Amino acid sequence: MKNFNVGEHYVLGADFGSDSVRVVIIDARDGNVVGSYVSYYQRWKKGLYCNKQLNQFRQHPLDYIESLTEAVNNAVKEADKKFNNVSEKIRGICIDTTGSTPCLCDKDGMPLAMSEKFKDDPDAMFILWKDHTSVKEADEINRVSHSNDVDYTQYLGGVYSTEWFWAKTLHVIRNNKAVKEAVYTVLEHCDWITAVLCGNTNPSTIKRSRCAAGHKCMWHKSWGGYPPRSFFDKFDSKLGDIRDSLGTETYSTETIEGYLTKEWADKLGLNEGILVCVGAYDAHIGAVGGLVDVGVLVKSIGTSTCDVTIGNLPNGEEKLVKGICGQVDSSVVEGYIGYEAGQSAYGDYYSWFRSLLMWPYKNILKTSEEETEMFEKKILPLLEEEASKIKTTEDFPVAVDWINGRRTPFANQNLKASIFGMSLGVDAPIFMKMLLESTAYGARAIIECFEDGGIEIKKVMAIGGVARKSVLGMQILADVTNRDIYVTKGDQAPAIGAAVFAAKAYGLYDSVFEAQNALSAGIDRVHKPIEENVKVYEILYKKYKELANFSEKLINNN
Repeated sequence: MKNFNVGEHYVLGADFGSDSVRVVIIDARDGNVVGSYVSYYQRWKKGLYCNKQLNQFRQHPLDYIESLTEAVNNAVKEADKKFNNVSEKIRGICIDTTGSTPCLCDKDGMPLAMSEKFKDDPDAMFILWKDHTSVKEADEINRVSHSNDVDYTQYLGGVYSTEWFWAKTLHVIRNNKAVKEAVYTVLEHCDWITAVLCGNTNPSTIKRSRCAAGHKCMWHKSWGGYPPRSFFDKFDSKLGDIRDSLGTETYSTETIEGYLTKEWADKLGLNEGILVCVGAYDAHIGAVGGLVDVGVLVKSIGTSTCDVTIGNLPNGEEKLVKGICGQVDSSVVEGYIGYEAGQSAYGDYYSWFRSLLMWPYKNILKTSEEETEMFEKKILPLLEEEASKIKTTEDFPVAVDWINGRRTPFANQNLKASIFGMSLGVDAPIFMKMLLESTAYGARAIIECFEDGGIEIKKVMAIGGVARKSVLGMQILADVTNRDIYVTKGDQAPAIGAAVFAAKAYGLYDSVFEAQNALSAGIDRVHKPIEENVKVYEILYKKYKELANFSEKLINNN
């Protein structure tokens, strides 16, 4: 660590989640959060441009710009009230976003939705990670790639997902002629927002994220960047044009993207010229905030999960891990391979159950918005409290967690959730516990997928809102996996991870690991497996796998 005092240098981390952006300002010496603010996307909050029945989830770029502006200004105000001139001492900015969240853009690198012509066209907006409108396109990409001389999914676990860059892009250009004619390039959210702050969205000079490009866009150094144009032309020549607009270089998050422009400095209440790091995905940067290391799996648990670990670069040929969401050199920490997996629904599974229970309340009682919201907030905590009193037995009902498809092992968004063992004795608390167990079974399947591929998991860290709030959920996770589950303090690991990269980029620390140890919030609690429960869950997990296999065969045959 460099020789500097508390209060001399601050860094700013911005974490763009599915519903909001959280900004934190952190003392770069001790990790103390001196200012923070959460701003919710207003158009998204109203459900605009989305269609749940079609699995269409789009976000307007103005939501990102307006929310970031509000969040930074309020975080700065809070910090400046506590300490003197914090805003004058912010040295670096780093941003993470959800992903894959691409947007079709023009020759200037601006989202088409920023133009008058496309301002209300969902296809011209950012396509959120959980948008599953491109299942057919993903299936086609897999068929072509698997029959190709070179399988370009080999570093992506062997399966290309509908949640990723090329499938989403192909779906839009096939179904929207006007957007197809107007698009020049496609930018991930993490690349676009950082470029905007630096005043350089030129597609030929923008620094694209290694994290995004490697895990979702088929970039790999072994074939000199992206797959050749001839591969993309098999689907649509326009896809080939877009491929050519991406360049060949990608950059780790430790790289400086550029410097804050005067225009944005004025908007955000900051100094012009502050360095801005290359962006990355929330779970990967969050893994750094959650103390990722070789053999340490960081589970970012929220609406879905993203499970990230790192490994040493091999001396010889890189071992391929089948079924995960990619293995990419320097996607998490420079000089290490980043490995990613995840579940397409975690908190979303519980939210679905809550919405189910709320239907009569909203449609029959018709209470005020405030009363409805207050009641809604109480349901899941109350159900979890009651569920904690229930002893799980070998004849307990079992659910499969694929309510939003399966991300890992082997991505397949065609899959659906299923339940076995229901009876008239199953009430709401039992159902809630069954769902908590279901997501834990899915988490165990991911750990087994890693280890089957030769990636040793020595320790499991849990970060995110669900991990912090659901004590029973994390205990069940410990019992099902028969592992200690370490839950970090606070729910700001992605923003803290972003601050780690900003501090490293400015030169305040010699390595990411040094900055990580200094700024991380640390451990809040540890859930240890309960031997009696472990034995029961061994039996139920076998039932889970049998039900999962049966369900997958049934769905695939339809």
